[in-house]
Amino acid sequence: MVRSGATDYTIRQQKPADQELISLNTTIEFKLDKSKIKFKANGKSYEYLVVGQAAATPSAGPAGATANPQ
Repeated sequence: MVRSGATDYTIRQQKPADQELISLNTTIEFKLDKSKIKFKANGKSYEYLVVGQAAATPSAGPAGATANPQ
């Protein structure tokens, strides 16, 4: 899951064989391109599919985009 401002994006890896974990609350900069999200985290580039979008629930975390892979 990626949270940006007031929106939560549910994302999935394109190829299940390419599984990789990204630490919770990692700050990222991302770009949406149709149903894909592209971002960099820890010096590595990623491309995931966006499978859902919803209004973010209020939290005490910092503002900005954070990655929470599930």
